[in-house]
Amino acid sequence: MCGIAGFCSFDGDRKRNIEKMKARMLHRGPDAGGSYFSEDGQVTLGHRRLSIVDLSENGAQPMTSHSGRYVITYNGEIYNYKKLSDRLLSEGKISAFRGTSDTEVLLESFEAYGIEETLAFCKGMFAICLYDRKEQCLYLMRDRIGEKPLYYGMVGRSFVFASDIGCISVLDGFDNPINREVLDLYFIHGYIPAPYSIYEKIYKLEAGTFAKIKLPFNNMDDVTVKPYWSVAEAAKKGQANLFKGSRKEAADELERLLKESIAEQMVADVPVGAFLSAGIDSSTIVALMQDLNKGKVKSFTIGMDEEGYNEATYAKEIAQHLGTEHTELYITEADARAVVPKLSEMFGEPFADSSQIPTYLVSKMTREHVTVSLSGDAGDELFCGYTSYASVERIWNKMKGVPYFIRKPCSELVIHSPLAKKPIYRIKGTLLGAKGPSDLYICSYETDPLTKQISLTKGNCSYKYSEYDPHFLEETNHNIMLMDMEMYHPDDILVKVDRTAMAVSLETRVPMLDRDVVEFAWTLPIDYLREGKRGKLVLRDVLYRYVPEEMMERPKKGFSIPVEKWLRSGELRDWAETLLNEKTIREQGILNADVVKKIWSDFTEKGEWRIQIWYILMFQDFMAHRFI
Repeated sequence: MCGIAGFCSFDGDRKRNIEKMKARMLHRGPDAGGSYFSEDGQVTLGHRRLSIVDLSENGAQPMTSHSGRYVITYNGEIYNYKKLSDRLLSEGKISAFRGTSDTEVLLESFEAYGIEETLAFCKGMFAICLYDRKEQCLYLMRDRIGEKPLYYGMVGRSFVFASDIGCISVLDGFDNPINREVLDLYFIHGYIPAPYSIYEKIYKLEAGTFAKIKLPFNNMDDVTVKPYWSVAEAAKKGQANLFKGSRKEAADELERLLKESIAEQMVADVPVGAFLSAGIDSSTIVALMQDLNKGKVKSFTIGMDEEGYNEATYAKEIAQHLGTEHTELYITEADARAVVPKLSEMFGEPFADSSQIPTYLVSKMTREHVTVSLSGDAGDELFCGYTSYASVERIWNKMKGVPYFIRKPCSELVIHSPLAKKPIYRIKGTLLGAKGPSDLYICSYETDPLTKQISLTKGNCSYKYSEYDPHFLEETNHNIMLMDMEMYHPDDILVKVDRTAMAVSLETRVPMLDRDVVEFAWTLPIDYLREGKRGKLVLRDVLYRYVPEEMMERPKKGFSIPVEKWLRSGELRDWAETLLNEKTIREQGILNADVVKKIWSDFTEKGEWRIQIWYILMFQDFMAHRFI
């Protein structure tokens, strides 16, 4: 895990500015740093290194290819790099490597096979910048699902890129305005989906794509973005070629693929462990890790004494059953409060999934013992785990018998009637106007018009999946799983894990996001995934080979903290009221101060808007710290 940054056609002091960018992402790579300056003054590249594989200087970056044609700065891991290395050697593309790093193998593969063939071969997580000195162009590349971040765009007349948007904001001459057009999306979801960012002219490179930048750079017309893999196409292909075997055979294949992925992801020259939250997903990963490992796997969890939020006792039972070396930490309100001032710098733009706090705390504790941690993320999205999936299907089955041309005016009637003063009728009215199951899922986020009044600017940014037919896949559940894999998972879950873990220089790896696992998951029939409200059937089948079913069958609590309670009556209330100062909000001229005031009042007095108030607070905290 590392951090990358750079710029082209920069008018200022190249050395001083690349050092500023590298300093801003020191946490992403505390072990070493390097820079590259092209002779013609066009290109400047920077790198911060967290050494995982080949700890020697042979893995230092930016790295130049043997021929001298290419220069790379790269963040991530290529898990099958040894196979790629063997291929390069056996085909005579290279006679010998200088070291044993995946960086060198990746670099020489680009020279030997080109961009698209190399990307098609690689399994891993990555954000890459490759400078082609011969063709005078720059390439930016991002992994299939979006595990590693990569921002790019313009500052003044210069092209810039970085792993951390904060690296871009420290550049001389940075004055890009807040992108008000994306605020509606932010206040609905609590994050800003790719390709947008909080700043105008700064973008997120979308998962599964690469960008080519022609040099010398003049404007964004010199940038072309092209997909090399798509989760939507993987889903469509998988559903067209459904798995034909029994559910047991599906579990056998899933277990094989997960073990293969875990074995590849456990390779490192530093200590490796795993998060264990006591849920199906992380328990499966830890169980398979322990089965593959000769020694005791190091597992980590956090808990709290707050009733309804503690799964640490269950995690401990699972760890004892599996025989891991288990470490747990119980956190308090004071621990959480201490994290809050760090969040804006950690994320660089507004981000409001409140589980960011416990994720940071478990990462911090884990980093005291290991440098790499595997996680169970993606189990819900790939194996139909969220209860909301069953809810959407149940509601849609009741609605679909009534034609849309009848439901739509009824929806408008309810929304604009006195009944809408009650939340339950606002929700029902909004959902009634959905065109299909996918639209119903989107509408479930937008059940109150007040949400779209928080920002003074009405945005026109569209959802990335809006181009898809609501019946893109035959099954309702598969359609909404795909929607989550396209936006919620990369733009919320993976952002949360990357930023919180990298804040303490911990590399996280996600075995379920292995290309082969993902593509196999989409071939599974829906009845191998869900039965009534019970999801992740085939994943459970794998887990129950290692952990007794009765140990796992309990209500899911999720990975959360009682932040709304702390905001209403605890230490966080003073912090919140400072950020929500009416005079400050009016002077900023971005949010509707009257709406914010109402939401805060309803929250403190009646407990309403508990999600939206955190969204507003994280935005205001970003505004308070964005130039620090």
